[in-house]
Formats: sequence, structure tokens, C-alpha cells
Amino acid sequence: MEVLKMGSKGTRVKDLQKRLKGLGFNPGAIDGDFGPAVQAALIVFQKSKGLLADGIAGPRTFAALGLAKSSKLPSVVNKVTATLVSKMFPFAPVDNIKKYLPSVLKALEDEELGDKNMVLMALATIRAETGRFLPIDEGKSKYNTSPGGHPFDLYDNRTDLGNKGEGDGDKFKGRGFIQLTGRSNYTKFSKALGLGTQLVKNPDMANDPDIAAKILALFLKDKEGRIKEALLDNDLRLARKLVNGGSHGLDDFKDAFNIGNSLIA
Repeated sequence: MEVLKMGSKGTRVKDLQKRLKGLGFNPGAIDGDFGPAVQAALIVFQKSKGLLADGIAGPRTFAALGLAKSSKLPSVVNKVTATLVSKMFPFAPVDNIKKYLPSVLKALEDEELGDKNMVLMALATIRAETGRFLPIDEGKSKYNTSPGGHPFDLYDNRTDLGNKGEGDGDKFKGRGFIQLTGRSNYTKFSKALGLGTQLVKNPDMANDPDIAAKILALFLKDKEGRIKEALLDNDLRLARKLVNGGSHGLDDFKDAFNIGNSLIA
């Protein structure tokens, strides 16, 4: 489907103008010329529908306008090869990428996150969280384990993570491609994956490659709108914060995202 934006011209733009006007969002003259008035009307319409307010008419906007049946965004998944990803992961064994990349890409496609921005977001997140492109356990650090304390004792009583006391810190430490952390998250994603309470009873399942990939995709899907708003402003720090809650791994995240952005058409 053709994407319409500032500078576009033709009958498709005229159809867009007519539809916007019919819905009460005046785009100015119905002349087939996508100018500032059309962009402004489109942004207001997008905001009214909870869409990414970028002033660009793509599949989701056309579907919301009733001008298209499908809202699926164009996918770049078939362009994302192990060779390309290895350039985004200079310290990851290529065998890891070849082994786990298919699971990640399938999970993204299943959640309709195959567009360029979300694929880059997923891969850059893996670079920041695991480095070597494989699902892993969180390591001990001064941020999760006190001097002389048992492993992950600083997580034990983190009520913001849903933890309930001694043992929960270690049991529900970070795992997977995205470092899923805390009893609340294990409970939430176990249910979302149709696993009942299995992730809570057996948290190590979060390191299963297929499950880890699905958790990554679901986590990003939940924050897709806010992530894309951050990326629209080229704010990679905020995009990273929406996933991590802070700036841990920000340099790796930025490096991977920018390399991938230059390689994927």
C-alpha cells in the first residue's frame, strides 16, 4: 500500500482529503495535494484514534479511516539476515545469531511487529541486554545483591516487581532476551503466553529460546505506541527507558539501532 505524506500528490491524496473532511477533520482544499493543512488534520485524526500521530497515512491510518481493510505494516523481516545482524552484534558468535534469530523474527511477525522500527528496537534491546544474542540469566551486581547478602537479596522485597520476600529475588531475577524480572512480570507473561502459572512455578522457562522471543515481542507490543513516539523524535534514550526503566546498556542499544538503521532499507 502506498504511504502518503507531505509532498504526496494524486487521486489517493484526494480520497484522503475527502475522508478526513467527511469525518470532521478539515484538510482544506480537496485538491490532491498533501500539504500542511492535510498533515495537521491527519495528526489530529490520528490522535483521536490513539494512533501514532506522525502525520503520515500508512496502513493503520488508512484502516482507521475506512480506506483499507488491512492495518498490517510493511515488514522488513525477510531482509534481516544473520549476516546483517552480526554487524549489529560485533561480540556475538555468529552461530548464536543463526540459532536464535529465526525465533525472534517469528515472534515479532506473530505480534505484527515486523516493521523496521520495531525490528530494530527488538534487536537493539537484545544487544543491550545480552550482548551475545542468546537468552541468559541476569548476573549478580551491586544493584541486585548486597555485600555479603545472598544472591539477588536486593530484589527480595521489591514490591514494585511484585516480589514477596526472601527467595523471590533469585527466583524471579532477569532472564531471557529482555531480562524479564519480578514475580509480577512472570505472572503476567505466563498468562499472556497461555502457560497458566508455569513461568511462575518454573521461571527458567523464560530462557527457552521460543518463549524468550515471545516474551520480548509481547513486551514491545505492549509499549509499541510510546516507543514509536520516542523514535519519531529520534529519542533513543527514551525508547530504551521504556523497555529497561533506565539507561542500562544505552550505548550498546544506540550502536546496534543505528547500525541496523543504516543497513535495512
